[in-house]
Amino acid sequence: MPLIPAMPLLRPLHRSSLLALTLAASVASGCASAGGRAASAPVGIAAMKHTAADADFMRGMIHHHAQAVLIAKWAPTHGAGADLQRFAERVVVAQTDEITTMQTWLRDKGEKVPDATPGPMRMTMNGMEHDMLMPGMLTDADLKQLDAQRGVAFDTLFLTFMIRHHEGAIDMVESLFGAAGAAQDETVFRFASDVVADQTTEIRVMKQMLEQRRNAGR
Repeated sequence: MPLIPAMPLLRPLHRSSLLALTLAASVASGCASAGGRAASAPVGIAAMKHTAADADFMRGMIHHHAQAVLIAKWAPTHGAGADLQRFAERVVVAQTDEITTMQTWLRDKGEKVPDATPGPMRMTMNGMEHDMLMPGMLTDADLKQLDAQRGVAFDTLFLTFMIRHHEGAIDMVESLFGAAGAAQDETVFRFASDVVADQTTEIRVMKQMLEQRRNAGR
């Protein structure tokens, strides 16, 4: 029968090794209990790394979404076609939920949380505050023009404006991804990626709807 190799004998720890282990245990215990700092360290979403660019993106997108929700709610009252009303309803539901997500993220990060107003975002540049519309957003004149339309005219202008609006949101994501160190936070990255995927699909749908209305008017 083959011989089974003997198990090596465990040698007793040298005195210096025992001392090192004892000191390591003491240090670990002290770190865990000193002032409760370890227990109070941020966990979950608040512990994830984020940048000023991430926070600005989320704040800007809240205003951007709020304007999309505003004009989408006009569809039933402005004689929009049934297909456009269904599309607009999805925009209202989806983007309202996303606004809540963005506000929650900002609050959890200890960042300033804006109200979901459809106007410009207040930004500080070179020590001075400025009101700035996010890319693709409608101006006051655009909103007034759209509000005055009814029926097919409303549909056509709504789709034209909302396509531009969606393209602006994609531009915002591209700017975020181009900022140094930005979009490393998991929530920001996933949300921004979803914006590109969802709004690219919706742009394609809106272009088809717009083409149908133009063809019907010939």
